[in-house]
Amino acid sequence: MRWGGKAVALAAGIAIMGLAACDSTALAPRKTSVLPQTRPASLGQAKSKPAEPTPSAASLNLQRYYARIQNDLLVRGLLRTDGGGPDTQFTDTMLARNFERIALAEEYERGAGLTPSRGDIGAIKKWTKPVRVSVEFGERVPRNQIAEDRRWLTEYVNKLGRITGHPISMTTSGANFHVLFMSEDDKAQIKPRIRALVPDVNPSSLELFDNLPRSIHCLVIAFSDTPNGYDYGEAIAVIRTEHPDLLRRSCIHEEVAQGLGLGNDDPRARPSIFNDDDEFALLTTHDEMLLKILYDPRLRPGMGADDARPIVAEKATELVGAGAS
Repeated sequence: MRWGGKAVALAAGIAIMGLAACDSTALAPRKTSVLPQTRPASLGQAKSKPAEPTPSAASLNLQRYYARIQNDLLVRGLLRTDGGGPDTQFTDTMLARNFERIALAEEYERGAGLTPSRGDIGAIKKWTKPVRVSVEFGERVPRNQIAEDRRWLTEYVNKLGRITGHPISMTTSGANFHVLFMSEDDKAQIKPRIRALVPDVNPSSLELFDNLPRSIHCLVIAFSDTPNGYDYGEAIAVIRTEHPDLLRRSCIHEEVAQGLGLGNDDPRARPSIFNDDDEFALLTTHDEMLLKILYDPRLRPGMGADDARPIVAEKATELVGAGAS
């Protein structure tokens, strides 16, 4: 998921992730027999309304705050959208090292909210079932943003399916990866919606939403299908709609990718969105390779670093070699 301009992700049995202002969290254990409830009409696809919702002062203040952040980053040459170039070359050894830090380590302790992890190398976390992505918008989200956000998400989801070779697609029913676009004025809907989607969610995992700091731009929570497992079966991403366009797209790119299993950030990873420096706004060529490695069928959820390293090294050499040819 993004935190202070950076994403934050959590996992654990529950995981949360996001953008420097995103966060990703550890996997959260959950029952496999619990099915998501039907999404309420108020959060479904937006219906046309006679007038734009009027944002509160708090929402307007956030819009101004995030606009200043985006402008500052752009003035400094950050939030690049070029995917990397001659100034960001990397070797297969660097790619394999970055994969281990981003895919096997966790940014936060599993099941402990935003408690930083010790940085220990853990195990492979990924989806083995098809990923079915749905999008929902809060009642106070500006109507003129909805079509654009839906289009960006759909294009990105389709791209992730091509990159990984894993079934990843948009859906309007039976979703297991829910992307919620919410404004500050919609924040009271977030916890009830998460409880409706994952009824057995650990209450401590929701405490973050009681007073979501503005330093968290967006986040994703990923849930395992088995207690304390590493096989993702459900994920929920929350993206603030007060962001200007590029920061919202950045949140989409980072949170959805983190929800697929790239849950950590590493300062040495470059060119990458999985780095707190905000140099890149959108998924890079390096990050695409990380996803291709993660979704190599030889890497299984729960596989430790010792077993994964030979496969990761072989795949990294293959990908970097192909990229250089």
